[in-house]
Amino acid sequence: MHKHLSLRIVIAACLFSYSLTVCAQQKTAPDSIRKKMQWFADAKLGIFIHWGIYSVNGVDESWSFHNKKISYKNYMEQLNGFTASRYNPAEWAGLIKQSGARYAVITTKHHDGFALWPTKQHHFNVVDNSPAKRDVLKPFYDALDKEGIKRGAYFSLIDWSHPDYPGFLKDSSRYKVADEPERWQRFQHFFQSQIDEVNKAYKPDLWWFDGDWEHSAAEWHSEKVRKQILNLNPAAIINGRLQGYGDYETPEQNFPVSRPNFNWWELCMTTNNNWGYHPDDINYKTPFEVISIFVDAVSNGGNLLLDIGPKADGTIPAEQVNILKELGAWNKKNGEAIFGTLPGLPQGHFYGPTTLSKDSTTIYLFLPGQTTGNIMLKGLKNTIKDVQVVGTTAHLQPKIVGKISWSPVPGLVFINVPDKYKDPYITVIKLQLNKPLQLYHGQGGL
Repeated sequence: MHKHLSLRIVIAACLFSYSLTVCAQQKTAPDSIRKKMQWFADAKLGIFIHWGIYSVNGVDESWSFHNKKISYKNYMEQLNGFTASRYNPAEWAGLIKQSGARYAVITTKHHDGFALWPTKQHHFNVVDNSPAKRDVLKPFYDALDKEGIKRGAYFSLIDWSHPDYPGFLKDSSRYKVADEPERWQRFQHFFQSQIDEVNKAYKPDLWWFDGDWEHSAAEWHSEKVRKQILNLNPAAIINGRLQGYGDYETPEQNFPVSRPNFNWWELCMTTNNNWGYHPDDINYKTPFEVISIFVDAVSNGGNLLLDIGPKADGTIPAEQVNILKELGAWNKKNGEAIFGTLPGLPQGHFYGPTTLSKDSTTIYLFLPGQTTGNIMLKGLKNTIKDVQVVGTTAHLQPKIVGKISWSPVPGLVFINVPDKYKDPYITVIKLQLNKPLQLYHGQGGL
């Protein structure tokens, strides 16, 4: 990941897709994967972990040498500092559990080719080439299992360190695939063998591919890779970065305005400005900002994959720990409005994010920015049975304004939310309806 946005072809008709290929050539039929996607749809929150040798000096993951910020030699010398000396996978998993996340995705291998497992493919890995000298994936995945958190594996298709990969630096490459097809075939065998290793050793519930923009689906053998994974684990979920052979879309960093075209999507976003550990980056998002982004994603039918970047010794920066704990405290109080819900009301009915219960008899209204006082809901044809401030025992009384007895047009619903019920971040109001949601979409009048 993740400096390659300028290389992507983005079109307005597919704002949430990271490339034209995914938008125009999605090969996965939604109905064929709907059952296995249900846990992902209910999960809402995942934690992304970028951990690798780039954390030693706190430089950009892989891109720092690719873009010639530093030399490749200096970048790879970080292998000598990747100790994992204070790595505590149980603490990681406990913090992820505390955040409320239902899944976690760790970088098994980034574009630099450094593998966090003892790959048998004679390539850079944590056991043979770093002082950590041990597989760091297995204890982490085992710790996730104990916390009931789904396993996710980030895997870079490209490998700028591998001698048989054509790309290397931004302005240079080793060869053209068309000129040396046998060399490319060797690389295909290499990366597919690594995928097979991870699949058999760790059985990820979710695969998070990256780097597919450099080659076509045919060159990546995308269909073969998908089948290779699903033959072993038919329930595995695959992200959209496999040239059309994935299950969901992955907008990155930039939050789109409208909902995506494909059925499932996930916003991946950093807690500061970088994916990996960057001691010079102190521009951390506040817990309020993270929660606001999270709520907005969920209200639009998506998930948030929130990133943290541990240090080379395995400790997580205090600012990121605080963000996850504050997010977790808010989720503990307001989780019924988030987890297992459906996307909320269409735009225009309420000025803020909303979600629905699965039976559509409950509406959750999110009041960003600590909003209190009178809030308004338009076009609700249902009768409201009860209004409650989530996480409290407080019940509020709605007021219907402008309802004319002989007109089918519903009145406006006003709810006064006293300041004393204000949440430190976002207050949630729960409306229980007399029956499944019914909305008026007309233009008013007689």
